[in-house]
Amino acid sequence: MLISEEELKALVLKTGVITQEKLEELNEFAKNSKVTLNDALIEKDIISDENLGILIANFLHIPFIVLSKLSIPENIFHIIPEKTARRNKVIPFALDQDGLRLAMVDPTNVELQNVIGKKAGFRVIPYLATERDIESVLKIYKKALQVTFEELLHKELGETDPSKLSDEAPIEKIVTLLIEFAYQDKASDIHIEPQEKESLIRFRIDGILHDVLLLPKNFHDRIISRIKILSRLRTDEHLSAQDGKMRVKLEEEDLDIRVSILPITDGEKAVLRLLAARYRQFSLIDLGMNEEELKKVTSAYNKSYGMVLSTGPTGSGKTTTIYAILKILNTREKNITTIEDPIEYRIMGVNQIQANPKTNLTFANGLRSILRQDPNVVFVGEIRDNETAGIAVNAALTGHLVLSTLHTNDAATSLPRLIDMGVEPFLVASTVNVIIAQRLVRKICEMCKAPYKISTSELIKNLPKEMVTKHFGEKIEVEFFKGQGCKICHSTGYSGRIGIFEVLEVTKDIRKLITEKSDSDVIEQKAISEGMVTMLEDGLDKTTRGVTTIEEVLRVTKVELV
Repeated sequence: MLISEEELKALVLKTGVITQEKLEELNEFAKNSKVTLNDALIEKDIISDENLGILIANFLHIPFIVLSKLSIPENIFHIIPEKTARRNKVIPFALDQDGLRLAMVDPTNVELQNVIGKKAGFRVIPYLATERDIESVLKIYKKALQVTFEELLHKELGETDPSKLSDEAPIEKIVTLLIEFAYQDKASDIHIEPQEKESLIRFRIDGILHDVLLLPKNFHDRIISRIKILSRLRTDEHLSAQDGKMRVKLEEEDLDIRVSILPITDGEKAVLRLLAARYRQFSLIDLGMNEEELKKVTSAYNKSYGMVLSTGPTGSGKTTTIYAILKILNTREKNITTIEDPIEYRIMGVNQIQANPKTNLTFANGLRSILRQDPNVVFVGEIRDNETAGIAVNAALTGHLVLSTLHTNDAATSLPRLIDMGVEPFLVASTVNVIIAQRLVRKICEMCKAPYKISTSELIKNLPKEMVTKHFGEKIEVEFFKGQGCKICHSTGYSGRIGIFEVLEVTKDIRKLITEKSDSDVIEQKAISEGMVTMLEDGLDKTTRGVTTIEEVLRVTKVELV
């Protein structure tokens, strides 16, 4: 560790980001969860990764650098070989008359600096960069998958033309290569699709599918067979759907993968869902929640009873938000139990149940059983039906904190939705603490970000004039940002995703509207008058700060820019 835990405790206490009492609680959480105090501070939203890095750098009197905000020339980057950079978590980012400027997770490692300086032939100037930041930038080293695939064939068999190979092709290594590349690209899914003459491999990155590799058709069946063997599925069954799971040992973690195989016109299609714990370790600040929204959510989950709902369409990050809250609530004094379908990743110290309709372990039946297990906090993966809604509301009413997700378009719509499920309005009003509605937008790639201007008259074509005036005043032109496209972002201009949120706090006046069965528009207007920021407004705020593009915000909020 760069500084001792005692030094880190003294540092955060001195800066006032945490009290002594809270620090003792956090230290206990870190021990129970088997994470470092450094990680615990970030996970519990005490301080951001970047700000913690700055504190430590100042303490050590070492300069601090945020690599993801720099454009690093490729010739500088390749001064250090990829294996050395990955193993030691170091990245060169500039070279001038003073020497080679080197971002390091441990800039106190003088021995490593001497070795790198000797091999590179330059004096090394160390900078501190956070581990998260370095890992996100290491992608620069990666070659295109197609090139790496051809290099693999050449190395194994002395051949680069895959059409000339069938039986000898190293299928085991090809499948491993696909998974490793998808993991490094932070892909959520791998699609292996049979076509008439080829097999197409696509990765879903930041919610968008990208073609990454074309293989000859004669490789396809053998790749599918290999995946079936790893997933313990039937290799002799080709005409029915099969679902399974596998675990692959990577250098970074043991990766759990959900597998779905489906027969289509040209053969069997496989979709592999990567359940990478590393990319789900988000805090609420990491997810994009602003300070005011965070206060409302913190107030709601600090109550010992009631409901916290996260709403949005499939793939909007609802479960990730709930997981971030669960990690904050996860202390030794609490019994936290969940019923999920599927369990996205394991949280140490939390009792997680996998729903299984085949054994009648539905959300409703599972929730009934959980309530007999003396829980403090319950997470129901999704409220899908009247029965689950009724039990969840009653649990929230009888002294349990209940977290769950709903499929609705915005926060206000969730309240009439619960009433439509047969829950009495007065029960909804007295149990729901807060509703978090969200969407995921792609973040602009920091490596190729550039400003551009758009006229307010163009914005007014697609946005309410009052909103444009509120955010941009009387300006004729507004400055936004977009990515130009580079190697880091696969020429898309985007790298990573962040949430845009609206947080509806159920206040006294909103409770009254719920019991009067007011429609969602009335409830929304009341919430806005009380200070709720809508998803669209939160998105516009993130565009002006250069986090995402106006097109992304309009895309996910279903508004088209002419």
